[in-house]
Amino acid sequence: MIKVKLFDREHEKDLEWEMNRFLKEIDEKKLIDIKYNVAALPEDEEEEQIYCFTAMIIYRS
Repeated sequence: MIKVKLFDREHEKDLEWEMNRFLKEIDEKKLIDIKYNVAALPEDEEEEQIYCFTAMIIYRS
């Protein structure tokens, strides 16, 4: 069976940490693909942007 695991974090280091923790739990041979995306949204005209780092791990169970 093919499964996916979704990740969504505001900081890239948090995303990296969480993905690495999950990848330790699965057999490398079961890994199919990893998809990654970054979205930057303005919070307000005068304030900083909000970043959303997302990833999807596709694997066999």
